[in-house]
Amino acid sequence: MSAKRKAADERPATIEMATAADGAERVVLSGDWRNRGIGAVVSDVTRLEKSHGDGRLVVDASGIGLVDTSGAWLIRRMILRQQAAGRDVELTGATETLSELIDALPQHEPKGPPEPQDDRSLFQKIFEPPGKVIASFADDAVAGMHILGSAVAGAQVKLGRGSGVSAASVVTHIDRMGVRAVPIIVLMSFLIGAIIAQQGAFQLRYFGAELFVVDLVGILQLREIGVLLTAIMIAGRSGSAITAEIGSMKMREEIDALTVIGLNPVGVLVFPRLVALTIALPLLTIIANFAALYGAAIVAWAYSGITFETFVSRLHEAVDYSSVAAGMIKAPFMALAIGIVSAVEGMKVGGSAESLGQHVTSSVVKSIFVVILMDALFAIFYSAIDF
Repeated sequence: MSAKRKAADERPATIEMATAADGAERVVLSGDWRNRGIGAVVSDVTRLEKSHGDGRLVVDASGIGLVDTSGAWLIRRMILRQQAAGRDVELTGATETLSELIDALPQHEPKGPPEPQDDRSLFQKIFEPPGKVIASFADDAVAGMHILGSAVAGAQVKLGRGSGVSAASVVTHIDRMGVRAVPIIVLMSFLIGAIIAQQGAFQLRYFGAELFVVDLVGILQLREIGVLLTAIMIAGRSGSAITAEIGSMKMREEIDALTVIGLNPVGVLVFPRLVALTIALPLLTIIANFAALYGAAIVAWAYSGITFETFVSRLHEAVDYSSVAAGMIKAPFMALAIGIVSAVEGMKVGGSAESLGQHVTSSVVKSIFVVILMDALFAIFYSAIDF
């Protein structure tokens, strides 16, 4: 028999109210009380449950055909609620199958979970959330130091002992994090340099000082924007990948397997990535600086008529080695911060895909926050030492 014929043969569930011969209230149930057919009578049953009458209630189930657990529970719930209201309920005409189903169901309607009660004081409600955030930052800092120490110790980089660092692993991660990131870094930096030059020239034109756009782009790009935006791009691109890779290994218990065979998982997995990031980010920063200056030179020539020779000559006058060093010094520290934060979040991943997604997102957000914070601290430090 086809599915269409089976659906056509099914009788819709119905419920009718009547009066018994002895004056008792009578409820007549008929049709097929199965999961896909009882939707039509749910509202009628609910209305009957709420309208608690007086006297005896007779539930006539002789007209019921097919029935499953859903239909039986709907009947059982109606009887329980009427009995809870103090009525005498009698079930008549039920088949053996229906009687067995109803008897197998709970004798009392299960109660839902109690509503949570918040007994905290107003002071706790206000200061507990920021306190938890600060405590989580402290825990992350301790975990980061643990990751860094375990990575170095696990790699066995010690005087008089062979290096435990896999050169192939480091080169592979440099290729993934550095070489494959060159196109997007070049494009982004080229556009940023061009935008800064265009906006700077537009504003400086009012003062007849369009040539100083070279100073603006050179100092801003080399000291701040180059390394900062490159680090942010790497945090979003490579930091998320580190968290996803380590998190996936943790979900599949591969990290536990490394521990069982006597290897330090942090040293094996994290240290090569930290080394690769520390090498790749400064190199990407250099590439980003050249791309941004090239974009600025093109816009300055097209928008303000500043030739390439004039641009380079003015750049030599405006920028010294301290400007280049100020940006490049930040790069290794930012790379370590991105790698450590990403590894910490990867180690936190639980056994679900939802946990992996949450920690990957948290990794990117925290990495970008740490990078910007480090850039601000370096700026304050440079100002303090007049660098």
